[in-house]
Amino acid sequence: MESFRNLGISEPVLRSIKDEKFESPSEIQEKSIPLILAGEDVIAGSATGSGKTLAFASGIIKSVEKGNGLQALILVPTRELAEQVAKALTKFSKYRPLGIIAVYGGVGINPQIQGLKTADVMVGTPGRILDHIGRNTIRLGRVKILVLDEADRMFDMGFKEDVERIIRKCPEERQTLLFSATITKDVVRLARSHMKKPIQVSVESYVDPKKLIQTYYNVGDDLKFNLLVHLLKHENSRLVMVFCNTKRNTDKVAKNLRFADIDAMAIHGGLTQGKRNNVMERFHSGKSCVLVCTDVAARGLDISGVSHVYNYDIPRESKQYIHRIGRTARAGAEGKAINILSSRDYENFSQVLKEYDVDITEEMMPALEKTAARKPERGANRHIIKRGQHKRRRRLY
Repeated sequence: MESFRNLGISEPVLRSIKDEKFESPSEIQEKSIPLILAGEDVIAGSATGSGKTLAFASGIIKSVEKGNGLQALILVPTRELAEQVAKALTKFSKYRPLGIIAVYGGVGINPQIQGLKTADVMVGTPGRILDHIGRNTIRLGRVKILVLDEADRMFDMGFKEDVERIIRKCPEERQTLLFSATITKDVVRLARSHMKKPIQVSVESYVDPKKLIQTYYNVGDDLKFNLLVHLLKHENSRLVMVFCNTKRNTDKVAKNLRFADIDAMAIHGGLTQGKRNNVMERFHSGKSCVLVCTDVAARGLDISGVSHVYNYDIPRESKQYIHRIGRTARAGAEGKAINILSSRDYENFSQVLKEYDVDITEEMMPALEKTAARKPERGANRHIIKRGQHKRRRRLY
């Protein structure tokens, strides 16, 4: 606990940290918390799962006074992340309770309107926050601390203009904290426009490249699903994430996995918020060990203990490959990223190899059991590639 105390964290937060049995600060916490507590604007290069929530929570809990109106605003890209951050803030403020509310779309707005009347801290997605601003159910005039969490992903999802509009509604005299896995041009522009002499800190990748094994299988279209089932049944795995490119494919793969006696659940933007919450509760509790998901649904999810990531579909945008494999091999744990390539994946896979210095090796096809496989999607691109063409050794940094 002394290492946390040396960062200047207040006693109430230290007590909650002790309850959570945290042993020592993460790198991003060591670098950012003293600056945050000193009132500086901070740009932090930090990925999901690196401990950044405690970093900005320490500043919020120190500065916000209960009952003085909305004083802290945390913008996040997804509904799931809004829930996760709000729950974490509630835990960290246990000994200095604050009114904390999560605001996002896909659920009724009236309970949020009522909750906002007594809220001290709001965590929300840009679209729903703008909805409340339009209804005059949010007043941002007393905001002391503005946090932009996973800023690069908010911009990737098309929220740049929404974020700018919300920032302009906040007081100029405030502290602004920006957390982003990558410091993109859009992130830099926003910082120049809306932050005051920000101090930039960054940490090494939370993924340990030495403990991340990346492989691929070159498989015929008709054996792709069979191979996935075989690997899920024979790999020594804990929690598993299987990525697909579309909601339709996500549902189909999860359904067929259940037919193959694998306890799998699907999560994507087409599910109601209640169903999404239920899926994540089961996955976090370990009641289900295979999560089939799209990139959009997985953004912002902080899931620890993922041992395997499967790319059932290779992502259309190469940078999503890096986001996906970053779900495993975290904090010193070993992990494996497995790519299952059929003809429609070759172009996307070639682009990943072209844009990133990654170490991906080909595995030999195992003997497969008979399994009902899904049909390829309509309109799938079919590109011819020779077996072993991508057998290159590259390193992930």
